[in-house]
Amino acid sequence: MRFAKNRLPATAHTAVAVAMGAAALTALPATANAAADGLSVQYRTSATGAGADQAEPWFKVRNTGTASVQLSSVKLRYYFKADSAGATYRFACSWAVKGCANVTGTFGTLANPTATADRYLEIGFTSGAGSLAPGADTGDLQLRFYQSNWASLNQSDDYSFGASRTSYGDWSKVTAQLAGTTVWGTAPAGNEPTDPPTDPPTDPPADAATLFDDFNYSGYNDPRISANGWSVRANSGGPGVPGATWAPEKVTFATTGGNSVMNLETSTAGTAASTKQTEILTKATKFKNGTYAARVRFNDAPKYGPDDDRLVQTFFTINDLKAPLADDYSEYDFEYLPNGGWGEPSNILYTTSWETYQAEPWVAVNQHTEARRSYSGWHDLVLTIDNSTIKYYIDGQLFGTHDSAYLPERPMSINFNQWLIDLAGQTSTTARAYDQQVDYVLHVKDQVLTPAQVATRLSAYRGAGTTFEDTVPGS
Repeated sequence: MRFAKNRLPATAHTAVAVAMGAAALTALPATANAAADGLSVQYRTSATGAGADQAEPWFKVRNTGTASVQLSSVKLRYYFKADSAGATYRFACSWAVKGCANVTGTFGTLANPTATADRYLEIGFTSGAGSLAPGADTGDLQLRFYQSNWASLNQSDDYSFGASRTSYGDWSKVTAQLAGTTVWGTAPAGNEPTDPPTDPPTDPPADAATLFDDFNYSGYNDPRISANGWSVRANSGGPGVPGATWAPEKVTFATTGGNSVMNLETSTAGTAASTKQTEILTKATKFKNGTYAARVRFNDAPKYGPDDDRLVQTFFTINDLKAPLADDYSEYDFEYLPNGGWGEPSNILYTTSWETYQAEPWVAVNQHTEARRSYSGWHDLVLTIDNSTIKYYIDGQLFGTHDSAYLPERPMSINFNQWLIDLAGQTSTTARAYDQQVDYVLHVKDQVLTPAQVATRLSAYRGAGTTFEDTVPGS
């Protein structure tokens, strides 16, 4: 049985009220000043009022060390107090010497909220930002953020806000990490642990119930696919373009470099009748707490034809919504939009934890973390769920931590799909197609593995020549 993943109004995913709770991403360690080899952060604001339509923290980051620093290894955090428990925020870059396309902004929630901080804005850099030589700085980073509903902000109770800072100067209430080590600034009290934790993880037991599939199949109609618990979707319905076809024959398998890879192709010629989408999912809804991992290749460009369709490439878990706003619904998503959509103008990656939703009128209760940049290429995606938090990792780095309010109440299926939000992004009737590849999938029941431990499990399976295992009991 398949449970439809309904994405309804075009702006629903970003414009809805997103419930972000008070306990989540682990904060940075506090350090009083810059290390001998490290960074300093200068700050100013161009929005000085206690109340404002948007916060405007501007930064310059200086290399105070003796060696060149890759900006892709630098993270800044600006700490603030949310205007309400359910408030959600959007990040924007107005101008940057390094180029706004090379600056990322994501939001997180502090593990230990204080009177002046329960959220933070984390600023990062892509590889395109380049490096900083000793003594050099980034130049202006003219940044801003605002509530998703454009309600006014109260900045007066924000930890990192400095109303009098109208020109650049060193500011220790913003923290900076270099390759995971805090080298500048003081985090809000009680938020000193490093992110991710530096304590070496213990090895979990190796005999936990596990699903592993290397997707070593001959084609969509290989009988082993069904025997191994998968369904290649052929039935109609959402999500995506109304009237589109879910085409099992467009789920194919190939060997690359001695390793098997699954390919999901989605194609269209600009009409619903010509649109063919793809999905593969487990027939059983038996997966709940534990670790989920997959290696997925997202693609920005089509394999042929014109670009700019509003495409969604995914790895997610889900169960069925039994009634509007039913509190036992669960869904956990990695969703990449290479050409934007849901109100976003360009590529964006979401991780979203759903508590519930209602279709008419649209109401959504979820928590999400996003990054506005290209994720084209192969990526290691890890989701962990225990009895207190949901964590999302991308390429070994913690991407988002979501609250206990969004923990699953019932088991779920595991799914991959690729589909079109609509046909408005590219209106051409020229045929085009897009690919999403999947290398493997792994679920370890009731165990939280680090990304490094996932890699170790994968190496063990491949070293032993194991292409499939499922010891997870049925729901």
